Amino acid sequence: MLSIPLNAVPSPKLSVQAPRSVVIIRPHHFTPNEATAADNAFQTCPLTGTRETIADAAHREATGVAAALEHAGITVHLFEDEGTETPDSVFPNNWFSTHTGGHVALYPMFSPSRRRERRHDVIEMLKQRYRVQDIIDYSGLEQDSVYLEGTGAMVLDHIERVAYAARSNRTNEVALERFCTHFNFEPVVFDAADAAGRPIYHTNVLMCIGTDFCLIGLDTLREPRRRAEIAGRLAETGRTVIDLSHEQIGDFAGNAIELHGRQGRILALSARAARALRPDQIAALERSVSILPLDVPTIEMAGGSVRCMLAGIHLSPRG
Repeated sequence: MLSIPLNAVPSPKLSVQAPRSVVIIRPHHFTPNEATAADNAFQTCPLTGTRETIADAAHREATGVAAALEHAGITVHLFEDEGTETPDSVFPNNWFSTHTGGHVALYPMFSPSRRRERRHDVIEMLKQRYRVQDIIDYSGLEQDSVYLEGTGAMVLDHIERVAYAARSNRTNEVALERFCTHFNFEPVVFDAADAAGRPIYHTNVLMCIGTDFCLIGLDTLREPRRRAEIAGRLAETGRTVIDLSHEQIGDFAGNAIELHGRQGRILALSARAARALRPDQIAALERSVSILPLDVPTIEMAGGSVRCMLAGIHLSPRG
């Protein structure tokens, strides 16, 4: 694990942007999903190891993430996945999200192999531990080939009520409009591509919005005018806009999440992502958060990183 200290942050105040609790799914039979590789350029093939050693490594990594977050004062709801038909279950943020006021959303998934990830026991836990008023289920849109993969497809500004979304196979504008109408967000849609010109499959690999900052790969936004509009809009909120290069995006530096721990707000991201950040970028972040790097190299082979692993809980606890 990268040795960046968990320092006290300047502001310990709670923020609607930074949840204090998360859901983690610990996989027992992890493997990069061949069914999702066609449009996820961030996936890589294992160079060494058997299926068993890869699965064991991913299990250890998920265990380590849960332990590190708990040590930082984050409430972790850890669920096991002992099945063999859900290779991407370690990324639960794609199939559900939670929202202030007691609202939960379930999402339509692009790959049929991922639709089995939706779990009744996770939703029941939320109902038992938190104040849940309603559950809005969009998963039926799969029958019409309409998809919106949760907070992978959308990066939500909970403070300004804006949903940023890059167009892709996994982000349908009809579903996005429906979500925004139900949950009172304004949709901001754009096209994004990697350095090779391939569309970026999920918005949360190129963008992370915190309370006082935004990490974003501005060069991934294809249209210059749209790029300037979005950069300006983020700056107008008073946030520090930290521009990430294509190389940093490839190292998952945009796939991070702000959480609220025992000593204030933290930024959870992978050790690989933390190493990719420049000293000036780290200094800008540490004005409002402590950086918590987490080792997940095996899980990153599936094309997602720490943000994808954590489903933040924006609900009020019971009692």
